[in-house]
Amino acid sequence: MPSDAFPEIDIVPFVDRTSKEPLGFRHYRPDELVEGKSMRDHMRFASCYWHTMRNGLGDPFGTPTARMPWDDGSDNIDNCLRRADAFFEFLRKCRIDFYCFHDRDIAPERSTLAESNADLDRVVDHFAALSQATGKKLLWGTACLFAHPRYLSGAATSPRIEVFTHAAAQVKKAIEVTHRLGGDGYVFWGGREGYTTLLNTDMKREREHLAHFLHMAVEFKRSIGFKGQFFIEPKPREPSVHQYDSDTAACLAFLREFGLLPHFKLNIETNHATLAGHTVEHELAACRAAGVLGSVDANSGTEHCGWDTDEFPTDPRLTTKMMLEILAAGGFTQGGLNFDAKRRRESFEPSDLFHAHVAGMDAFARGLKAAAAIRADGRIADFVQRRYASWNSELGRRIESGDATLEELEKIALHRIDWPIESGRQEMLEHILHEFI
Repeated sequence: MPSDAFPEIDIVPFVDRTSKEPLGFRHYRPDELVEGKSMRDHMRFASCYWHTMRNGLGDPFGTPTARMPWDDGSDNIDNCLRRADAFFEFLRKCRIDFYCFHDRDIAPERSTLAESNADLDRVVDHFAALSQATGKKLLWGTACLFAHPRYLSGAATSPRIEVFTHAAAQVKKAIEVTHRLGGDGYVFWGGREGYTTLLNTDMKREREHLAHFLHMAVEFKRSIGFKGQFFIEPKPREPSVHQYDSDTAACLAFLREFGLLPHFKLNIETNHATLAGHTVEHELAACRAAGVLGSVDANSGTEHCGWDTDEFPTDPRLTTKMMLEILAAGGFTQGGLNFDAKRRRESFEPSDLFHAHVAGMDAFARGLKAAAAIRADGRIADFVQRRYASWNSELGRRIESGDATLEELEKIALHRIDWPIESGRQEMLEHILHEFI
């Protein structure tokens, strides 16, 4: 495969933790065992095509700054193939095992869906050859159902049946190519599945249409023998004022309401949790409790901004809390840590792609080791167990098994005069957490 997109970069080395080398892994060691499993398998790092290869780093107040000498800016097929070559060179040199893409990231939208599908097939054939040559794997694929003007009022939730039909056909093709590339999963991100005002929206009908859409996808997956996992990615807003997949709890309610829960797990994004007014560990814990933690879009956001800033996750405190939840959930099977993150507009040189991803990978390596050490230490887990010790009584067993009644509990409560309360020791527990970071 061509290796000239990043001529100034060799395969990123492993360096000592005290090294002053500007580019090198100080903590990530793919084969190092943590809790009996390699770092590579714990984290299953992926790079996303949309930010790594297609994001020009523009913003609402300034033109793109990214220097991408391998890309002539056109949508001709030769340029699409050059982008793919550059991407796989990047994956190889950055020691990243997986990748993710939208259909329209890798191949352009043409005047008809048939023409778009034909070009997508040509590029996917090239991806298949590159994957075979490098060993890099598709973590998950998805369809871009938000960029084209036809999707201005949604895709599966559009008020126009013609748009719904086009979206269904586009998803069918995207699942097919994901299957062809051996993808471990497929993500449904409802980028515009929501509303801006209820004055022009039939919410009940739109939610039902979305459920029908997903049921059709489940049936198609079965019909072609695709064994990958289906994921839903929660996001509360942006661009819509309200999106139906707003957070983990909303997604779980929707999936249960429409009989879809057995077929889906969730793909949690840090910055989407921020927009929902949650922490990412809250969203991960909610998934863990319901047994639906599937994959993670690993990024971070500026909390006081009202939009999705998609920054690289470089804070070990954040990654430690995330890895505590991921380890407690049993780790990844068909998901992983996908860097749905973009460089800052000021970080425009090709080498900044490496610095950004290495910083994120090292941060998660530190988080993994810290989380494993916290689990081995046991003080935090022991405290939580003691805090709920009263529920280990016979009465607690009856309540938790659904055998107790309000009348029974009233008899106990009427004559109780002492109500024991205990400190939650939050600051003490945070102090313990920080010992390991």
